[in-house]
Amino acid sequence: MQVAALRHRSESEDCFVLDRNRVRVRFHTAKNDVEKIIVHYVDNYMPPLSAKQVEMEKIGSGEVEDHWGATLEVPYHRIKYTFEVTGKDGDRKIFGDRGIYDYSKKSLLADGSYFRVPYLHEIDMDKTPDWVKHTVWYQIFPERFANGDKSNDPKGTKPWNPDDHPGREDFYGGDLQGVLDHLDYLQKLGVNGLYFCPIFKASSNHKYDTVDYFEIDPAFGDKDLFAKVVNEAHKRGMKVMLDAVFNHIGKDSMQWQDVVENGAKSRFADWFHINSFPVEPYRNPAKGEGQPPYETFAFEPTMPKLNTANPEVQDYLLEIATYWVKYFDIDAWRLDVANEVDHHFWKRFHQALVAIKPDFYIVGEIWHSARPWLNGDEFSGVMNYPFTLQVEDHFFHHAMSAKAMVEHLNDQMMLYRDSTNQAMLNTLDSHDTARIRTVANGDEDLALQAMAFIFTQTGSPCIYYGDEMGMEGDNDPDSRKPMNWNKEDSPIWKRVHALVEMRLKHAQTFGKGKVLLSVTEDGLIKVDRTGEEHIIAYFNTTDHDIRLAADNELLKQNYDGGKLAPKGFVVIKA
Repeated sequence: MQVAALRHRSESEDCFVLDRNRVRVRFHTAKNDVEKIIVHYVDNYMPPLSAKQVEMEKIGSGEVEDHWGATLEVPYHRIKYTFEVTGKDGDRKIFGDRGIYDYSKKSLLADGSYFRVPYLHEIDMDKTPDWVKHTVWYQIFPERFANGDKSNDPKGTKPWNPDDHPGREDFYGGDLQGVLDHLDYLQKLGVNGLYFCPIFKASSNHKYDTVDYFEIDPAFGDKDLFAKVVNEAHKRGMKVMLDAVFNHIGKDSMQWQDVVENGAKSRFADWFHINSFPVEPYRNPAKGEGQPPYETFAFEPTMPKLNTANPEVQDYLLEIATYWVKYFDIDAWRLDVANEVDHHFWKRFHQALVAIKPDFYIVGEIWHSARPWLNGDEFSGVMNYPFTLQVEDHFFHHAMSAKAMVEHLNDQMMLYRDSTNQAMLNTLDSHDTARIRTVANGDEDLALQAMAFIFTQTGSPCIYYGDEMGMEGDNDPDSRKPMNWNKEDSPIWKRVHALVEMRLKHAQTFGKGKVLLSVTEDGLIKVDRTGEEHIIAYFNTTDHDIRLAADNELLKQNYDGGKLAPKGFVVIKA
């Protein structure tokens, strides 16, 4: 047995509280190296001799590790536990708090061999909103979704043309009235979560350069109109998530312009990360111009970075964050460039919001592993790019095999607690990426196969506006074309609608059930979901038909006569 590969960490994603009477533990071993793992567990104040035991279940196989899990019953709200590991070579070890020992009764009964959870404090639990696990999101880029009010169109607004290739400075007149006019359409599609890119006053068409966080951009409407959008969405059972840009602010904001004008004497000088005065002209290190006078998002001079360690800045941003919850009843924030803001601020942010709405949803934009932000006191989840990009690597780019993708996804899920995985935002495309149909080289079946795979996973799936219409577009700004309203009820629309319908009809299992990913001997990707029901999905990403007997079909594509064709899938109720 490869002893060096044995791994567990207490009070982490390897040991977390499910509720007042249950703890979930995970253990990791070298791949195909261990035959059996038994968890011995007992109350902290009882002798190990009275410990109960449970055999762990293999819950996934990763790139170099096997992952094991077990749920422990904790009647007195505290627990100590240790692991008895048996290798395929017959070797037996005790893996405990103070190290690894050869198996013996003495080692098993030694109190120091036991990890401890001193007390199951409910306040320390990683709680994520239950409603998120029953939500399919629809991402709206407001400037390009629908033009419902031409009277607020910016100067130079271009005619609405879904076939255009937008420039970075172009405006097409999309607004909140356009969203309000199409809420019935979104309800018909079946989605029950609306994720808005920024809607606050800003200079650009994308609004990630905020000028005033307390005002709706005049080109989109006003607060009364936004309140109506939220109220009408809620009437239709839809949640509303806004995009917050708290890492940086727009160059046209009052605060930054005061710094430009008054330099070191500005009352807002400490609101930013300033290296030298005057702050203009900007020097770009990426162009070899030397040290920049101030920190920015990337090297974008129009987006000066906020000093979120400054208590004044913190109070200002928290006032914004709570304002839109208190007065407009929004349900969630998506946080732009969340990884570049300090943890201290995000902890205050979390406390302020859950104090108003205990089931408030907080999603960080983080493109890499996000464990430091996902311990229950900062974010509910993140945009799950490390997960979804590996899906794209297999389905679209063929950069990894089905087996390699499954291994990577299994490893990815082990980074976070179950409740965190359930609150991830899973999207295959967005305003920041090329559209999935374009990435799939225009192959509709392939794009829908990958989308269906995401919809069978743990985590909250998200559709980028227009994907249901088969829209295409390369990386931004091309992925931000005006919405094509001519494809409603088209074949692709109906297929996306059926996918949304299936996900929400079986949300209890897809959103909260156990997941086991594997590859069959024939090469099919198998997604096994166990919860309120037992649902199995098969995906054929090979280049040939594969025989498969499937009954009780919930949804299918390219499956007929007991054969699953390439780019096909079938979801069945087992």
